[in-house]
Amino acid sequence: MRLSVLLISALSWSAEWSSFRGPNGSGIAHVTGIPAEFGPAKNVVWRIAVPPGSSSPVVTSDALFVTAAENAQLITLKINRHSGQIEWRRTLPQSRAENRHKLNNPASPSPVTDGANVYVFFSDFGLISYGSDGNERWRLPLPPFANFHGMGASPILAGDKLILVCDQDSESFLLAIDKNSGKQIWKTARPSVVHGFATASIFRDQVIVPGSYLLASYSLKDGKELWTVRGLSWQIKATAVVEGDTIYATGWAPGADPGQAKPLPAFDEALKQADADKDGKLANAELPPPFKHGGSWSAIDLNNDGVLDAREWGFYRGRREANNVTIAVKPGSARGDLTDTHVVWKHQRMVPEVPSPLLLDGILYTIKTGGIFTAMLATTGELKKSARVQGAIDGYYASPVAADSKIFLFSEQGKAAVLKPGAEWELLQVNDFDEPIYATPAFAAGRMYVRTASALYAIGAGAPK
Repeated sequence: MRLSVLLISALSWSAEWSSFRGPNGSGIAHVTGIPAEFGPAKNVVWRIAVPPGSSSPVVTSDALFVTAAENAQLITLKINRHSGQIEWRRTLPQSRAENRHKLNNPASPSPVTDGANVYVFFSDFGLISYGSDGNERWRLPLPPFANFHGMGASPILAGDKLILVCDQDSESFLLAIDKNSGKQIWKTARPSVVHGFATASIFRDQVIVPGSYLLASYSLKDGKELWTVRGLSWQIKATAVVEGDTIYATGWAPGADPGQAKPLPAFDEALKQADADKDGKLANAELPPPFKHGGSWSAIDLNNDGVLDAREWGFYRGRREANNVTIAVKPGSARGDLTDTHVVWKHQRMVPEVPSPLLLDGILYTIKTGGIFTAMLATTGELKKSARVQGAIDGYYASPVAADSKIFLFSEQGKAAVLKPGAEWELLQVNDFDEPIYATPAFAAGRMYVRTASALYAIGAGAPK
């Protein structure tokens, strides 16, 4: 049996929602019975309080798993899917605390499950797996990370391999772990990228990773880099989505919209112009105004030694010239740099800041801060409709998802918009949870599971009001 067939089987071990955004990060659930109207007091099957965290819930045939962090404890919860009862709670001490963006937290990465066991990643610890009974199966502590905003990528499963993207400001890598033993299978350096937050996805027998400046493919078997496409922005959060022979990726970062590029000279030329003390490096005080970084110095001083060396200048230079973009790639069996040969289309407008795209029935959808929802043809990138979702004009961190012939959008302030899909999409309903939502919902058997800042809800048609 071909490996690709085995992978398809492994990625769809059941109809449940076993990882971030469901099957292969697609955001699509084949379920019915999800109502358009819901909220804290309507169509709620059950509700439970959960500790803080922004990881998304994942689902098995009878349970949900979710992570949290509170009082210097890293928490994993197993929750009965039908009753909402917490079946077990496991904790790890938070022995370190990485630097994070104010919207990031120690429980941002989502868990992944194989239907029985759960696998979780805490950047303040590493990887750990629990059995369905809550007993620890294995643990793999990882060294501290150097990510300016804190880590955010979630682990995924492909067959017996647990895959984790660890993009940071130095020594980025892609990791494959044996899910049964917790032992490393392979580890591949990603020296050309800095910090990022995108979760990997699977294309045939390849691991697809969007990262700073490029989309890259790696062999699932041994981690060898297979091909790259240059041109992504410098700080990537969104997971690439796959359908058939095409991969869709998107990436946004500050200062990289059309017309915002501020080119810089090569490092040798920059030294000639600005290296006043002739030490072969560039201090912030030495930079003339056209070279200055408008934000935090530590965002470009990647090793925090107070000066920029050639590597850091290269990334800074790339950052100043990067473009926010959504692209479609058909790699076929090609290898190497595919930038000029296998990019089907690219679009530089309405690029979402954080949420991953949604591909449904030939239409690629994105949601951008300000409640700007965009539909484009997946085959050509042709823009069909881009408009604000009235009643939900807000920031967006949760990714769009689709189920029961509807698209669901969850905003930062807890607005839940329901749309009718299509090139000329229509707004059906706006609901309000009245508290922040950063997690992407999960689906299973006529239920939608929504995590807010303080609670986890099971939503379903006909539930007690």
